Amino acid sequence: MTYSLEPRFIAIEGCIGAGKTSLVNLLGKQFDAQTVREVDEENPFISRFYQDRDSFGFQTQIFFLLNRYNQYMNLNQRDLFSSVVLVDYLFQRDRLFATLNLKDQELKLYDQVYSLLSNKVPKPDLVIFLQANTDVLRTRIEKRAREYESFMDPDYLDRVNKTFNNYFFYYSETPLLVINTNEIDFVEKKCDFEELIVKINSHKVGREYYNPLGS
Repeated sequence: MTYSLEPRFIAIEGCIGAGKTSLVNLLGKQFDAQTVREVDEENPFISRFYQDRDSFGFQTQIFFLLNRYNQYMNLNQRDLFSSVVLVDYLFQRDRLFATLNLKDQELKLYDQVYSLLSNKVPKPDLVIFLQANTDVLRTRIEKRAREYESFMDPDYLDRVNKTFNNYFFYYSETPLLVINTNEIDFVEKKCDFEELIVKINSHKVGREYYNPLGS
């Protein structure tokens, strides 16, 4: 079956382990799209952060903020109009983590930098939020076996997941498609992936919740 992808600039979001990078990779390969992926491993503080969040939270967040800003600003404007662009995070993701990881004075300083940058980044035509319960996320994280994530506190993962769900419950800046991924495997099952493409193309405005049962 042949598909095209109608939204031209798509940001795919989700908690740690939701599968956002996997979906970006699959869609990028399927449609020969420009892809932008955040690379957690490039953050020199990330491993120490998971071992000691209080000591390394600020350095970790500032590195991510500036790196994500540069990635968004490096998107070629011509490509945004002439080809499909897929990003595996929404820029606002960074501040969600900052609210969890930073102390009061650190967050105030962070927000001063964030406010200078956030209005300059381009907005997607569509945001896809991949939703999953915390147990499913934990299983996926264990399966991919990234060394630095082995230090992750299970309670921290649950807090991150609740923060993302709360944020997207109120999100209204762009069209939003919320996909419950608990029961599907779009990486291993082609039919699940094809159904996602159909749903992405059919969503035009506002917010929509999609709860597939999987194959």
